[in-house]
Amino acid sequence: MSLFELECFESFTVSLPGVSLVDQWGSRVAKVSDRVFTLLRLTSPDLHSLVFKCPRESFIVLTGIEGVKQAPYFAKRQWVCVSKEAGLSDGELDAYLRRSYQLVASWPDKENSSRIG
Repeated sequence: MSLFELECFESFTVSLPGVSLVDQWGSRVAKVSDRVFTLLRLTSPDLHSLVFKCPRESFIVLTGIEGVKQAPYFAKRQWVCVSKEAGLSDGELDAYLRRSYQLVASWPDKENSSRIG
């Protein structure tokens, strides 16, 4: 099965600690600590594309691949939108989604970050 399929996407994302799923923006959205780390777009024009956060180096590499572009509304913070046609393997997508999860999960807590410093 592919992470572009809803059942596989849900199964994979909820296997990660503390993940919740919501329907938002015409997508199935996976969150950790109430923060988006990936989503499966289910509506046109990007039918069944994955959106996720990535490190700067990965962003540069990924956006050089046909079928991968800056994610609308997320782009200024290294988010990509990957279509099925991009040709990334399930293993590569798995690794990118795990990295996105780690990046977002490591962000400071909003409530406590204002108390730091």
